[in-house]
Amino acid sequence: MDTTLETVTAEELVEDIQKGVLQQQLEAMIPKFWSFGWSVLLSIIVFIIGTQVIKGIIKVFHRAMSLKDVDAGVETFLESVLKWILYIILITIILGLFGVTTTSISAGVAGIGVTIGLALQGALSNFAGGILILVMKPFRVGDYIIEHATGQEGTVEKINIIYTTLKMIDGRTVQIPNGTLSATTLTNNTAMTRRMFNETVGISYDADIKKAKEIMLRIAEKQDHRIDGEPVKVFVAELADSAVQVGLRFWIETEYFWQTKWDVLEEIKAEFDKAGVEICFNQLDVHIK
Repeated sequence: MDTTLETVTAEELVEDIQKGVLQQQLEAMIPKFWSFGWSVLLSIIVFIIGTQVIKGIIKVFHRAMSLKDVDAGVETFLESVLKWILYIILITIILGLFGVTTTSISAGVAGIGVTIGLALQGALSNFAGGILILVMKPFRVGDYIIEHATGQEGTVEKINIIYTTLKMIDGRTVQIPNGTLSATTLTNNTAMTRRMFNETVGISYDADIKKAKEIMLRIAEKQDHRIDGEPVKVFVAELADSAVQVGLRFWIETEYFWQTKWDVLEEIKAEFDKAGVEICFNQLDVHIK
């Protein structure tokens, strides 16, 4: 009876063992890969649905604000805060799909919050400044303001969590930190519905003051957007070194202030020229002996 003996070398034995161990590891990892892939797919689906839900909530929020006739600046600020809160909730839900517990998330958020708070003290100051602006209302969206700390001025377009956006008269936009706006002096040019036109014109000492006053009064009274019922005042404001300063004051609708100012000053110059009333300007007389 023939018997065939197979000889197995040590290298082949080690290779067989390694193949078995590798196969076992792969078989053990397949369910983990499947679970992770399913979590990723589910997270993507939750993120897409969540973003759509957030957009829907924001739309409902805007409708509610329009029904309550809330100030545009308050609405923009609250919208920013609401978006932050909703996206934090969405991220928390997605992390939960990967097995991260709410307790771990809370602890992590608390630790990160302390670190960020120390690093972003200026941002927190701006956030607090935004709240002060919305509560005290030194200006609203649409107002034309001048910020005296940096000299920036323009029409308020948006009041966000950290910054307020101004649109300048030349079309550029500038963002000013809310902390700066809440802690500095600023001028609101459009807070009131009317504004006083207040200008002086220097005429020669040889000019007829009465005639100059009559011309300025006539020009002021015919302005279309002058506030009726308020008197027009024309007066000698100062006897200066080289000119008699004649003042003109009357109330105008704020919306038409600048156009009225430009028109009135141009008309005064044209009418003074016709009437022979000299407008003084700096000049130097040189006498040679």
